[in-house]
Amino acid sequence: MELIYTGKTKDVFKLENGNVMLKFKDDCTGKDGVFDPGENSVGLTIEGIGKANLQTSVYYFEMLKAAGIKTHYVSANVEDATMEVLPGKVFGHGLEVICRLVATGSFIRRYGEYIADGTPLEGGYVECTFKNDEKGDPLVTAEGLAALGIMSEELFKSMKEQTLKITKIVADDLKTIGLDLWDIKFEFGYNNGEVILIDEIASGNMRVYKEGTIVDPVELTKLILNR
Repeated sequence: MELIYTGKTKDVFKLENGNVMLKFKDDCTGKDGVFDPGENSVGLTIEGIGKANLQTSVYYFEMLKAAGIKTHYVSANVEDATMEVLPGKVFGHGLEVICRLVATGSFIRRYGEYIADGTPLEGGYVECTFKNDEKGDPLVTAEGLAALGIMSEELFKSMKEQTLKITKIVADDLKTIGLDLWDIKFEFGYNNGEVILIDEIASGNMRVYKEGTIVDPVELTKLILNR
């Protein structure tokens, strides 16, 4: 397989059939050894988190498929920590989409003088950042994306609608096992003229609480899959 890209938590390979293979790693974003999905660099390594993230992704991709939501997911091999996906062109050099149901993390670091940590954000708040570690993953608006020629406002609207819909599906599922989703990070790509969800829906990309205490990614995967 041809290595296309080495990421923080996954390596990306090109397959002979035209699809793409994602190889999940045990690295997590965070700072000073503490997990934080809002950080833009690898802060720790958790043994087994790669397979855990893959299992969670497969679980939710299958759920989205049943709900009629198109994604890039094709198949997975949990033992090898790999997932085959459809090719999707990223927007710009990579765009991350965060849906926040509760104010916390980097949102509070930016806006803490206006809102308290733990405040619910009714209806969900969607924001986008460019994937650029050197610049600290800068925020960008729908208008900014259009002005830069990266994404039309029509495509942004589709992406935002999908983000809110997918977040609700994940949050509702977590609620059935007594967990509260505070925020979640997605990536979208361009495939056959439409915006579709790509990358993963992993425990390492969401902030989830149980009875007021954050749940670490490995434990979260166990709670999601072993119900």
